[in-house]
Amino acid sequence: MTGKLYLIPTGLGDGAPLEIIPISIKKIIESIDVYIVENEKSARKFIKTISSGKSQSSLTLFSLNKFTDPMEIPSFLEECYEGNNIGLLSDAGCPGIADPGAEVVKIAHKKNIKIIPLVGPSSILLAMMSSGMNGQNFAFNGYLPIEKAERKSKIKQLEKRSFDENQSQLFIETPYRNNSILEDLHKTLSSDTKICVACDLTLPTEYIKTQTAKQWKYSKLDFHKRPAIFIIHKY
Repeated sequence: MTGKLYLIPTGLGDGAPLEIIPISIKKIIESIDVYIVENEKSARKFIKTISSGKSQSSLTLFSLNKFTDPMEIPSFLEECYEGNNIGLLSDAGCPGIADPGAEVVKIAHKKNIKIIPLVGPSSILLAMMSSGMNGQNFAFNGYLPIEKAERKSKIKQLEKRSFDENQSQLFIETPYRNNSILEDLHKTLSSDTKICVACDLTLPTEYIKTQTAKQWKYSKLDFHKRPAIFIIHKY
């Protein structure tokens, strides 16, 4: 029988994984020895944390990141045709969501390999759930442009789309630029446009706050190097 591709979520930080990930994932990890991972070191650490008795030498890990040759990716799934299940691991959160694992899932569909998504934390959904914004209509936009003028233009574009379509707009930023993007937001957006910052989700330092751009202008909070999701909505 053809093996299955399990989409295995990981934690969103350095917290204890089994405090936020279902215990059922432990059973899956204990039964799988072949993984497609974004970072081998962090993947081995995660697997060891979930299943301390699992032999690390028994693992076969394929690296999937910006350095991976796209032509190699289909070969990662060949183990399925030998009857072996494969686990797909992201560095943080759910595979395939803002994550290179989406390419593996696409190929698995073409190869008629059964795909099994497992329950776990998604920073995008957790932020949206806790924002108080429109959970019926929202869009994730990835990263905003780095160049200042392009970024300002994109922010205004997202604000207009939010108002025209009643659609909450989510995006992320490299953690060391969090304070800079928040400053750009409250300087560029209308004073009454809502901004949600959700950072360190599921961690002891978790912070989630939704308020107007004008109110954020006077905030003294420091989000430097703290993984965060930003959401805007103009009503």
